[in-house]
Amino acid sequence: MTEQPTKARTAFTKDDRGILNNWAIEPKMYVEQGEGRFGFTEYAELINGRLAMLGFVGLIVIEIVTGKGFLQIIG
Repeated sequence: MTEQPTKARTAFTKDDRGILNNWAIEPKMYVEQGEGRFGFTEYAELINGRLAMLGFVGLIVIEIVTGKGFLQIIG
């Protein structure tokens, strides 16, 4: 049984067409997943986006119903 030689990891790599890629190998990026519901978490940003969309649609509905812009309504 013959062992496969391990390929050395260098900063220069070739793609599947054999073209040299001279960009440095970059580390994988990751975000730590916490259990919290407060702060800049994925859940908080999701709720923030949904509330922003509801507010925007609400402003459009108010402008259609009253015929006045939001700034005219508040003074």
